[in-house]
Amino acid sequence: MVMKKGAKPTLAAALLAMLLTGPAFLPVQAAEQANAPKTYSAQFRDTDINEFISTVAAVLKKTIVVDPAVRGKIDVRSYEQMTAKEYYQFFQNVLDVYGYAVITMPNGVLKVVKAKDAKTGAIPVVDAKLKHEGGDEMITRVFQVHNVAVRELSPLLRQLVDNAGAGNVVHYDDSNVLIVTGRSGVVDRIGQIIKRVDKAGDQEVTVVKLKYASASQVVSMVNDLIKGSSSNNNNSSPLSVKVVADDRTNSVLVSGETKARDRIIKTIRDLDTKEESTGNTRVVYLKYANAKDLVETLTGVSKAVQADSKKGEKAGGSVASNQDVSIKADEGTNALVLTGQPDMLNNLTNVINKLDIRRAQVHVEAMIVELYDGNGTDLGVQWYSSKYGAQQFSNGSTPSLTTLGAAYESATQSSGTTTTTTNTDGSITQTSTSDSSDYSDLASALGGVNGALWGVFKGNWGALVNAVSSDTKANILSTPSVTTLDNKEASFVSGEDVPIITGSTTSSSSSTSNPFQTVQREQLGVKLDVTPQINKGDAVQLTIKQEVSNVSGNTSVDITLQKRQVNTTVMVHSGDTIVLGGLIDEETQESVEKVPLLGDIPWIGNLFKSTSSTKKKRKLMVFIHPTIVRDDKTMRDISREKYNLVRDEQVKRQEEGISLMPFMDAPEIPPWDDSLAQPPSLTEYIRDRDGKEGQPKDKDQDD
Repeated sequence: MVMKKGAKPTLAAALLAMLLTGPAFLPVQAAEQANAPKTYSAQFRDTDINEFISTVAAVLKKTIVVDPAVRGKIDVRSYEQMTAKEYYQFFQNVLDVYGYAVITMPNGVLKVVKAKDAKTGAIPVVDAKLKHEGGDEMITRVFQVHNVAVRELSPLLRQLVDNAGAGNVVHYDDSNVLIVTGRSGVVDRIGQIIKRVDKAGDQEVTVVKLKYASASQVVSMVNDLIKGSSSNNNNSSPLSVKVVADDRTNSVLVSGETKARDRIIKTIRDLDTKEESTGNTRVVYLKYANAKDLVETLTGVSKAVQADSKKGEKAGGSVASNQDVSIKADEGTNALVLTGQPDMLNNLTNVINKLDIRRAQVHVEAMIVELYDGNGTDLGVQWYSSKYGAQQFSNGSTPSLTTLGAAYESATQSSGTTTTTTNTDGSITQTSTSDSSDYSDLASALGGVNGALWGVFKGNWGALVNAVSSDTKANILSTPSVTTLDNKEASFVSGEDVPIITGSTTSSSSSTSNPFQTVQREQLGVKLDVTPQINKGDAVQLTIKQEVSNVSGNTSVDITLQKRQVNTTVMVHSGDTIVLGGLIDEETQESVEKVPLLGDIPWIGNLFKSTSSTKKKRKLMVFIHPTIVRDDKTMRDISREKYNLVRDEQVKRQEEGISLMPFMDAPEIPPWDDSLAQPPSLTEYIRDRDGKEGQPKDKDQDD
């Protein structure tokens, strides 16, 4: 029965089709026997394809749905009798020739569509274990590939299917499978190809243990041999051989096609022979590391390797023969001279190559910020009487009234002398002279006055009033910076050496006296000791010792020192700024000295007391800012920034000029040349500067 899309089947149409195609359905008389299967022959001359499909549907007793796009005429003939199964295969072959395909639906209905539209239809997925009729029936099959990458195999298989028609090949990398759609005969042929190709990719691995030679050295020579003998250097070819060294067991791993693998294994065994010489010498020139520093490390490595080799010999293992290794450093050429067995030299050379690398640097900036505010006020009154006593306080800065009064009286009273002279005639002449007032004592007493001082001296009475107010502010910023290699300590000091007395001894004898003092110099100023260690993710571990010290005053014994010091280990990301430590303190002092009872009288009591008040505030913070320098560009950027900072200050000073020498220029460094990424040399700078100073100025410039 044939059903056209959009039309209803009728019994008259089916009978008419059978009558018109009567020659196509000719059962043999022998087939009429009860035990013999029915056979059919096919003869279609210039027959409409839809009538052909209707005849097949009647013979096979199947429901066939025909796409409206299926049209045309066919001309085929069969000279042999066919069974029903063979007749169905004949039906599929005819449709394939004319560009059509048959799709079997799950309910047994057959669909006839154009071949190019068949792969998007409901094609049944067939498993390899299930049997299907084969031929030109449309099917889909999934092939699991084990040894070959489907990404490389699928483009080759697409050339074997009708990509413009019903065939298609796609791959899925995650599961390494191929999905093939097409006619059953073509899909089966592709399956056989996949099976054979997948076996070709199944390569074994052979481990070759060496007794004398070094695995790394042998692999290097074999790889050079393989590259030289290969015309296309295609390492992905199934016939290519891969050779890998295992330094831990001194073995060589060989994988590839059997015959090619055997040839390489034979070559490796031929190379694994004992050397005629008992030792060897190798010179390794270092690029970054210091040869003298590596001697101790390499000596320890060689001793450990020799100890492991001796253990292996005692256990019956196969190891290379041992010999003492000599490691010497040549500081002139920064090279290492190694003497020993080749396997030991190879191990040490590998260690040297991993240690001799360019180390990153760290630029560390420490910022010390100190803010200081100090306020003070003193107010005091002193009374003095030569007969009745005095009033004096010591909590302010007022000098002693008694000392000041005595100096004043000494300065205001004049003194004179009388000289007696005997003349030649025997007469006596007396001459009186008066000296000017001496103000030295008064000046010494007033030298300790701070602020305003008012005094009255009248006869035996005197009064003194002292008032002073102070305001101190300080803003100190220090930014010491230093650049050092990873895991290398760096120090920065800016200050002075101050002598400090540590002891004194007086040795005396009957004749001489020899006193002496022991003095130790203390370094004061800004100090920065830092050891950076670069960790994963651009994190820097810093071991820091930061100190700021200075002389704060003098005592009766010696000077007093003031220190602010931070010792810590921190972890900070490159380019970030963290606080290391700080101090915030505030101090207020108030001192009142007064005469009992009289000092408590309101208003009038201020004449009988002295008041001193001070208030101090101090804020001290220490910050750290590290920057990892891995390349020359970063180092140039940091240097350019610091260079331009100094030059900007010099340009500003030059614009302001020298007040007393207007025709002289302040020193100025040349601008940074970004094209050269470095400033000119000192010789070039001096030459260019002297040349400019010797040239006459322009007329416009003089005007």
